[in-house]
Amino acid sequence: SLAAPVASPPAAQPALAPPAQTAPIAEIAPAAVPRQGQGRPDPYDAGLKVRREVLGDAHVDRALAQADEFSGDFQEFLTRYAWGEIWDRPGLDRRSRSCVTLTALVAGGHTDELAPHLRAALRNGLTPAEIREVLLQAAVYCGVPAANGAFRVAQQVIREETTPPE
Repeated sequence: SLAAPVASPPAAQPALAPPAQTAPIAEIAPAAVPRQGQGRPDPYDAGLKVRREVLGDAHVDRALAQADEFSGDFQEFLTRYAWGEIWDRPGLDRRSRSCVTLTALVAGGHTDELAPHLRAALRNGLTPAEIREVLLQAAVYCGVPAANGAFRVAQQVIREETTPPE
């Protein structure tokens, strides 16, 4: 007979019992830094200093001057949290933080926020060539249309910032 041999089903594997856990794998330690109000300084002043160093006095003065009763809390939040808590942390230098920020702005399609952060990236030591590489890398992971808009903004900002005044 030419009938193909019938394969028998694989033997059932014994189920593995989950390992007995006698102790937690890890414990999360409490934060070593005291909370605000317990000796920790308010990050607003540090945030304002960092914000001015990164974005420039003119940009910060303009943003704060435009704040009113409605938007004042938001400007205070930005200064305290984004600039005093995040940008002022150890672990990443300002060049690296600028790279991350540019990429996040491209990913979110936030071209309206790109120009001041491109100027900040230049102020933080990135070269136009490095900014181009950040945007090319972002194109791969964030999408070509998002990067296309970012390149248009960057081209204009870099031209403005690197062309000597006449």
